Amino acid sequence: MKIMRKLLLAAILFYIPLHSMAWGVLGHRIVAEIADSYLTNKARRQIQRILGSESMAMCSNWADFIKSDSNYNYLSNWHYINLREGLAEADIEAHLKQDTSVNAYTKMNWLVQELGNKALPADQQLLYLRLLIHIVGDLHQPMHVGRLEDLGGNRIRLSWFNSSTNLHAVWDEKLVEFQQLSYTEYVSAINHTTKAQRKAWQAEPPSSWVINSYNIAQKLYAGVTPDQKLSYRYNFDHVQILNDQLLKGGVHLAGLLNNIFG
Repeated sequence: MKIMRKLLLAAILFYIPLHSMAWGVLGHRIVAEIADSYLTNKARRQIQRILGSESMAMCSNWADFIKSDSNYNYLSNWHYINLREGLAEADIEAHLKQDTSVNAYTKMNWLVQELGNKALPADQQLLYLRLLIHIVGDLHQPMHVGRLEDLGGNRIRLSWFNSSTNLHAVWDEKLVEFQQLSYTEYVSAINHTTKAQRKAWQAEPPSSWVINSYNIAQKLYAGVTPDQKLSYRYNFDHVQILNDQLLKGGVHLAGLLNNIFG
């Protein structure tokens, strides 16, 4: 019985970080740095007041780093939302409207509401802002709107340039890191939007972000087979999707923060 309990505990601890590490360090910093470039002056002042000397980019991974502290285990489900296969957009919209479970979508909406409270204590402002910056990035990583049964692609084993990995990790880190850019270089390379484009993206409700990531995830699932060897061609076929998601994540995050603090 003791052995079974230890195995169960190990499985839980193994599951949590794998399922919830979206974009990796580099991707989250890219999203946050893009968002920072589109803040209003008022929003930037308010955010700087909350973060102090910490930049949005550097705080964007706090929600992953804090997994080392068991006091924050309650945050594990805040990084993703699982949806079953074969849903139409109307099905997802209907589900999200009545969803009361703990997931990235419901907690993001809750954080937005809480940060709008001007009487919120400073320590909670800091915690909630760090979480919001991270979770918006999470929702734009397609495999964080993946299937529960394979832990968002973690159980789909693949080979990346002859190195064993999984579908989730490919989209968390492998593709981003393959571009061989720092987060500031990456932002300089992809952060080219028009005012009209930003206005259109920021008019999209968060439910549409989920739907978009879900639709991409379904294509990613269909595009691989177990133990498939991925390399240059996979990057060539998917790098634009990757860049679009990082860019939209940053623009969407800026829109949320401007509405809260602007």
